[in-house]
Parts: sequence; structure tokens; C-alpha cells
Amino acid sequence: MSAQKFLFHRSKLAGSIADRLTGESPFGAEQTLCLAAPRRTGKSTFLRLDLAPELENRCIEVVYVDLWSNRDTDPGLLIAESIKAALRKAEGIPVKAARTMGLSKVGVGAVSIDIEKIGQPQGTTLADALETLLLRLHKRIALLIDEAQHALVSEAGMNAMFALKAARDRLNTRDDARDGPNLVVVLTGSHRDKLSRLVLGRDQPFYGASVQTFPLLGRDYTDAYTAWINERLAAGNRFEPDDVYAAFDLVGRRPEILTQILKDIALETGDAGELKTTLSEGAEALRRRLWEDYENAWSSLTPLQQAVIERLSDEETQAAPFSAAALAGYSKTIGEAVEAPAVQTAIEALRQKNLVWRSARGQYALEDQGMSEWIKARA
Repeated sequence: MSAQKFLFHRSKLAGSIADRLTGESPFGAEQTLCLAAPRRTGKSTFLRLDLAPELENRCIEVVYVDLWSNRDTDPGLLIAESIKAALRKAEGIPVKAARTMGLSKVGVGAVSIDIEKIGQPQGTTLADALETLLLRLHKRIALLIDEAQHALVSEAGMNAMFALKAARDRLNTRDDARDGPNLVVVLTGSHRDKLSRLVLGRDQPFYGASVQTFPLLGRDYTDAYTAWINERLAAGNRFEPDDVYAAFDLVGRRPEILTQILKDIALETGDAGELKTTLSEGAEALRRRLWEDYENAWSSLTPLQQAVIERLSDEETQAAPFSAAALAGYSKTIGEAVEAPAVQTAIEALRQKNLVWRSARGQYALEDQGMSEWIKARA
């Protein structure tokens, strides 16, 4: 049994999102679309296998970049590399061959750009590069940025986001953009609070856009997957669709986790009558183990650190851990006066434990939103 052979396409959702991006919906075009959902719930698979092909079928050039693919690399560089690859492809020469041949400049007419200097200081701007791609292909462009919130961790990453916003505005005010935007940007993120930092506030690159919930996989997915698996199991030892869906829901609708549970059960000895119980126990054990991890992390914290975590969980995108109200709240919770330096020390300790995240501009959020769910469930 190999889950890699099972593909579940969400064509209707891809078509709906493509309509919104291109202006074919009744509400006009959304030049920037932000979609948030927890990790491992199918966002990346959807972008690559459903949305990208749908856009390509509409004669739109897709440039995809995953900022999570190399977290040690400057997000701006990852974006620039994806645009470079698209420009080389537009020249009709494979990327490796282009490098071997020393191809560094592409252009349209008398105008050319050095693709090796895209995004570099004093080099080719992202706007110049994307406009060259637009003119070279005579096609609109969709830039799909997966795990976009990772751009927030550095000033360089934020600068790249502002550069993309400038490119979007420039390309979409050209005369040939009257029938639809020349450049649309799709930002996805596994952390809603972090992703929101790109759109909340006038000093953020995509101010005015809103973060929307990416629809999780549902019963149609588990029914199709269950049918596919059952075809490969003995007739008397198959899974019931209701049981598989219940387990899927219990583990946060994460396909990889469901696959592992089903694989483990399929390899065990037993009969069909035991499958329901084994499936339910496996899903509950996984969730219990995750919550135990949160409990262990929580029990290792000082009272002030716990109070900071609770406040970040409650305030979410509006979190202001050093405000007067926050200091008063900490003092009330732990029963003694709390000053800002103590809070700073507590937050730094939480960051070292990978429990709290800080943006390049001093914004704070919980590193793992699952911990927020756990905190609210235990209240």
C-alpha cells in the first residue's frame, strides 16, 4: 500500500480560487490572496497539483516558491531563484544548460536584464524581472508563495515582500492589465497569526488583503481514500468509511498522519471486527501524545512564562506583551509586581524553547498554534 499513488484532486476549489484571482468571479479580481491552515493539511499539495495546473490551463504562468524548503536561506533569495528559473525557461533553455552556457541576460527588444542580479542590491529589481517575464511570455503571472510567514523572520524577507507588492502594483497598472491583473500573488501559511502580520497595518506590504481560512479536506477525501485502500485489502478485512473519517477528524484532518495510522493497522494481525477499535485508539493515542508534549513543555515554565504564553494565546494578532494592561495582567496572575525587563527575559527564554516567535519588527506570537488550542481546551 503506497499513499503516494493515491491522488485526490480538488478541481472545484481550484477553479473557484482561480476565478477570484483572475476577476472571473462576480466580485472582481483579488490581486493578493492569503490562505491559512495548519501544517500537513494539504495546502502545498493543492497549490502544486490543483491550483497551478488550473491557472496554467488559463494561460497564466505560475511561479511557485516554498519559503519553508530551506529555512536557512534568505526568503528574498528563494523568490529571486524561482523567478530566475522562470526566465531561463522562457528562453527555451533548461536551467542547468543555461548555467553551463553562461546565460545571464534575457530581455525583450532592446531592454535586457541580468538574471544573476535579480533581487540583489543595486541589481535587477523583482518588478523588472517579473515585467520582463510578462513581456517575454505574453502571459499573465501567478506567484504562489508557500509558507509566506517565513519572510517575517528577517528584514531582508520583509523587503522582498515589499518588493513583490511594488511589482504587483506596477504590472497591474500597465495599459494591458485592463482585462485582468498581470500579476496575482497567493500567500499561504500554516500559522494564521504570523501570516496576518503581512496584511494588518498600513506599514505592512499587503495591507488591505485579508487572511482567509483554507478549506480542510473533508469526507469526500476520506471516502475516496478508503475506497482506494479497500481495493488493496482482503475482502473481509476492510475499513469502514465512517470510522476512517472519524479518525481523520480526530487528528486534525492531516492526510500524512491518517496514512500512517492506516498503514500501521494494515500491517498488524487482526480481523475486520477489530479495525474500528484499533483505528480509533491509534488516532486518540496520537492526539494524546501531542497534548502530553504541550503539558510537559508547560510544566517546565515559570509562572511568568506561563502567563506570557496565555496572553499571547488570548490576544493572537493583537498581542502586545509589554503593554501596561499586559504587565498588570501578569502581576495579577502570579501575585507580584511585574516590570517590562522581567517580561523581556521571560520571552527570550520562551524563544529559546521554540515556544514563542518574534518577527524582524518586534511582533510576537506562539510558535505553534496547536499549543493555543491546548491552552483553551484545558481552561
